[in-house]
Amino acid sequence: MAFISAAAELTANGRTQIENKFITKYLPVLDARAVKVYLMALYACGSGLKNYTLEDFARKLEMSADEVANYFDYLEEFELVSVTSRSPFEVRVLSAENVTGSPKKLKPEKYSAFSSAVQSIITGRMISTNEFLEYFYLLDEYSFEQNALLMIINYCVNLKGNDIKAAYIKKVAKSFAEEGATTAAKVEEKLSSYTSSTPALAKIFTALSINRRPDPDDSALYEKWTKELGFGDDAIICAARHFRARTAQKIDQALAELYKNRKFDPKEIEDYCRERNSLYSCARELAKALGVYMQDAAPYVENYVGAWRDRGFENDTLALIADYCFLQGMNSFEKMNDYVSSLYDEGVITQSAVTEKLERAAADDKLLKSILGRCGLTRRIIEHDRQCLKKWREWQFSDEMLFAAADAAAGKNNPVAYMNSVLSSWKSEGITSAGAIAPRNPADGGESKRAIIERHYYDLRAAAKARADRALAKAMKDPEYAETRKQLNSLSIKQAFAEVNDDRSAARISAQISGLTARARARLNALGLKPDDFVPHYKCKLCNDTGYDAEGRQCECLQRFIKINKL
Repeated sequence: MAFISAAAELTANGRTQIENKFITKYLPVLDARAVKVYLMALYACGSGLKNYTLEDFARKLEMSADEVANYFDYLEEFELVSVTSRSPFEVRVLSAENVTGSPKKLKPEKYSAFSSAVQSIITGRMISTNEFLEYFYLLDEYSFEQNALLMIINYCVNLKGNDIKAAYIKKVAKSFAEEGATTAAKVEEKLSSYTSSTPALAKIFTALSINRRPDPDDSALYEKWTKELGFGDDAIICAARHFRARTAQKIDQALAELYKNRKFDPKEIEDYCRERNSLYSCARELAKALGVYMQDAAPYVENYVGAWRDRGFENDTLALIADYCFLQGMNSFEKMNDYVSSLYDEGVITQSAVTEKLERAAADDKLLKSILGRCGLTRRIIEHDRQCLKKWREWQFSDEMLFAAADAAAGKNNPVAYMNSVLSSWKSEGITSAGAIAPRNPADGGESKRAIIERHYYDLRAAAKARADRALAKAMKDPEYAETRKQLNSLSIKQAFAEVNDDRSAARISAQISGLTARARARLNALGLKPDDFVPHYKCKLCNDTGYDAEGRQCECLQRFIKINKL
């Protein structure tokens, strides 16, 4: 074993340091050379000097080994160290107990009568020397009258039995001292208050099936519940039952929540807990519907379910919404909250209103499914589709017109975008019914001139973009190029931040980007590609296949198209 070791509470600090307690309490009264020994001991045990001996220690301080041993004995009288072995000589450094007050060397002989009285109270076992020293310390440090401390020990033994630990007695005694109860008269007064609360607490514990006797901590909490918070015994029992609290600490938490919500009467508590339980039950059911794992419902109740209920949404209504959200891929409380908020903004709150809303949504999705099918698409409906349908209806187009536009968009690279273009042209030309399409377009299968032009230029742009997309897809199939491009993208983001904060890093990143760019070009060359291939190359360089120049005038290519097609 090491020559010097430290108590756990001291080494937990993880560094060599001097406690404030030592400076304020012990430094003024200790022998100067003893202070040197103590400080060196702190350093030795905190620095992990496992092979340090008493002789090494003495040489470091320019003392003899006997002198050092004597000073450790001196420090032990102040309970700053403990000499745990004489051969070999071993010392344990302890933690100072209190910040204020003057240290006193304990003299057990002056407490002989007190010691006998303590042993007569704790009859189930022999009290050790160290335990007696704990009691002596309490007497000296907190200025307890001996009879006062004996009364506390007797109370604790009656409460816990003869196998009571000294640590418990010490804890209770310190709590008395903190409240100024260190004389026999004040201890008796405090114990009387505990005794007066014991029957009530015993009744509460019995009602809650808590199988132990109330202790001082329980009595202190009971005084808080009844005098500070204002709860009656029936209310305390009612709260504990509804909150399923089986410890005094849990009861205290329950009463704190009820106090915060101003619920004091058993009837108020029952109503509150019924609503509270409903919220928790609702949260769990919603989690199941959404497919969310919920370990603790409290945060979900506080952040979501409680707020939804406050807005007027009932449990059954929220269950409908949760089912809908799960089917739409909004399977989280956060996403459901966004949808609930949108319903609230629309004034859709009652179950009938939500049901009607969801039925309309289902009908819209059914319509969209048919429209996408007419376009030649088999994918699932996305939110963009729903937004497009909403816009088309704002344009006053009937389902028949939507199907007509879908038929026109069939086979296009982006049918939904093409539908937007066709419907936009119909809107601008005032075409609002399917019957109006054919008469206006006898030259080209029923399409209007504007629709023919927009479809032509849409096809040109789509073809250019498709060529660029195919080139990029071919390049990205190559692992080496794909990895290089990934690194370039990452470095580009880093460079953007570096240019603002660190010029040197920006320059370094720029050099890395140059090297990777050269590598990417070389790899593209091997694949028969150029970076320019990833950019759409439009047929008309003047208008980029839009039909109109930068000034909004008809492009030459559009004029030719109109002339050739006799539009």
